[in-house]
Parts: sequence; structure tokens; C-alpha cells
Amino acid sequence: MIKAYAAPAFGQPLEPFEYDPGLLKPEEVEINVEYCGLCHSDLSMLKNEWGITQYPFVPGHEVIGTVAAIGEQVTTLKVGQRVGLGWFSHSCMHCEWCMSGDHNLCLTAEQTIVARHGGFADKVRAHQEWVVVLPEHLDPAKAGPLFCGGITVFNPIVQFDIRPTDHVGVIGIGGLGHMALRFLHAWGCDVTAFSSNPDKEAEARELGANHFVNSRDPDSLAAVANSFDLILSTVSADLDWGTYIGTFRPKGRLHFVGIPPSPIQSQAFPMILGQKSISGSPLGSPATVNKMLDFAVRHHVEPVTETFPFDQVNEAIAHLESGKARYRIVLKH
Repeated sequence: MIKAYAAPAFGQPLEPFEYDPGLLKPEEVEINVEYCGLCHSDLSMLKNEWGITQYPFVPGHEVIGTVAAIGEQVTTLKVGQRVGLGWFSHSCMHCEWCMSGDHNLCLTAEQTIVARHGGFADKVRAHQEWVVVLPEHLDPAKAGPLFCGGITVFNPIVQFDIRPTDHVGVIGIGGLGHMALRFLHAWGCDVTAFSSNPDKEAEARELGANHFVNSRDPDSLAAVANSFDLILSTVSADLDWGTYIGTFRPKGRLHFVGIPPSPIQSQAFPMILGQKSISGSPLGSPATVNKMLDFAVRHHVEPVTETFPFDQVNEAIAHLESGKARYRIVLKH
């Protein structure tokens, strides 16, 4: 039996829950959970905001632990290895996207907390290709958020061949944004943090921003016109996207990893005139996750975290909902 924390129904707090996972499948890996991050996606699923949650619901998709057991066809992992698991748990391995290395774009990819029980438990299972060995010099107590928030902001750097000479803006200094600042600074970019809270300037610079723009100040936004090759939006809010597009250099890109509640609107003329673009991306493939982890080790990049014991999971959720988390929450056994 696997012991977990689950919401028994919509609107209910998490409580102890046990389930029988059945026989380990030939290509599955069972992980002894040591740490698991608490992400806003867990909250969205908990509240069924996307209409896909099944109750009882066990959150948790930023797992760090050790391999407890492997299926008979598992060839990439050994019992006892410390590993991580993120949003994805399985992909088909034979479609054009998997075969070209873009497993995260697989149309039948399975998610760790969608139609299955996640990592708020003593054990969790996943297919071997999405269970990634943790580098020796990464702190396991802090590494969990890299497997969701970290790869979410690192993936665009790789996908769009961001260069160290590029000028990059990051909208929002939160769970995603603070990691984006750290990665982009280590990448060598000239980094600007956009925030509606001017009190965050000192912290943004400490996290790696070279410049800071108060996004509520029209004059500050006007002053950075024709400045950016890429702006990464990490916020779940509606903004005046046309104003940000006006800050792009030719061929500039507005890239979304946060999800605004309303449709994104822009005039076509400035997009055409400057050959500008709007895009978005989901997490990253296992190969990109490995690349991110290697980069994080080399450049000492890690998220800023707060730690709660697993038996205080509801307190941790309340802390995240309050907006006071700085900046990622990790649960510990």
C-alpha cells in the first residue's frame, strides 16, 4: 500500500489516504519520495480549475527521491539512485514528437497528477524515460522545483537559441520568475525584471537582474522601447501586451509560460513591421531536463525555497495561496 495525502472531494483539505498501486509495470519505476515541491499547478488541480481533476486527488509533481523498485524492462535506472520526477510521467515513445526528442509535445503524454496519484505520498510511480537521475552536487532538498518551474523557464532558452548577448526581460518575480532571472543571468544575458511591486527591485537584482522596470509606471515602460530580444511572461494576469511588444527589437518574441486568464490581444501591424512573434511552451523533454540539471550544477543555480513537513501539507497550501511563499515550497518526509 502507498500512503499519501489526498483531497477526498472538491473543496476538501488533504487528509491521509492509502491506495494499492497494483503490480509494477515492466517499464515503470517506483520512487521512495524524500521531498516534493508544492506548485500552483497543484492548486489548480486541487480546485479543478482545468476541469480534469479526479477525486480522491493526490497532488505532487516535483518529486525527489530514491529508486525503490524497477520493472523488469527498465534499463536506465538502478535501485537506490536518487532521481527526480516532474509534470510528465509517460509519453508514447513512437510518435513523431517523441522520436524527434520532443517528448513533452507528445499528444498522448501522461501527467503525474492527472488520472493518477502524485508525489504527496511515501512512494510514486512513473515510466522510466521521465525519471531523471539527480546530479550528485544538486541539493535534493531544493531540487524538486527545478522539475516543474525550473524546466518551464529553462526550456525556452534552449528552444529559441537564446544567446548570451541577448537582452531578455522577465515579467513577474515569483515562483517561475525568480528562477528565470537566475538561469538567464547565468546564461550571460542582459536581464531586466518587470514587476508591479517596486519594493522588489533589490531582490530582483540579487537574483540576477541587471535592470528593473516598474511595470505600473508608463514612463519606465516607454524608456525601454526597442530593447528586448525576448520577454518571458511568468505571470497569470492580464496585462497590456501591446505595450510590451513595443519594447521589442526587430524579431523580438513575447513568450508565455504563465497563463493569463483572458485571450492575448495585439495589433498585427507592429508584429508585421518588426517581424515579432508571440509564443508559449510546456516544460521540456527528458533530454532538456538533463541539460538544465547539468547547467544548474555548473552555475550553482537553485530555487529559493521554504520547507514544510508533509504532515503540515494543508498549512503549506494555505501559505502558497496567501501569496507569501518565497518563492517555492518543498514538502519533506
